[in-house]
Amino acid sequence: MVYRYKATITGNKIFLREYEIKGNTSLYSLHLFLQDDLGFAPDQIVMFKGLDKQNKIKGEYGLFDLGDGTMDSLSLEKVISIGQSKLLYVYDIFKNRAITLEFLSREEELARRSYPRLVAEKGKNPDQFSDNYDDFEQMIELNDEEGQSTFNA
Repeated sequence: MVYRYKATITGNKIFLREYEIKGNTSLYSLHLFLQDDLGFAPDQIVMFKGLDKQNKIKGEYGLFDLGDGTMDSLSLEKVISIGQSKLLYVYDIFKNRAITLEFLSREEELARRSYPRLVAEKGKNPDQFSDNYDDFEQMIELNDEEGQSTFNA
């Protein structure tokens, strides 16, 4: 079974990703995929927080056991089965910056596809070390569509 997730950044309408991931994928393998896809540095501390439908934290999963298990001991199937339909991928623990991964659907695995895979994307990747998400190219495109320009030469 393949699970489809939508990735967003809270308070940001520009950034969006959709991923298809095998259900038996561990949170650690998902972390490695996200780290690569988003261009994040591999030497940073990260964790997942599992949320229920009311957005209450039900589990915290790190490289080391934080009391709820480790990233390599839990699969997406397990996380979904215990009612955690959203995951926060906390990529900056000190500033509590995260990407929300929301479960969308289960789909059949297609034989000639490799998983995990990026299905859709909008906006540029967030800067792992910046306090703000800036996608100036997107802002310029939006203003050009409206017939305005934010930059005057």
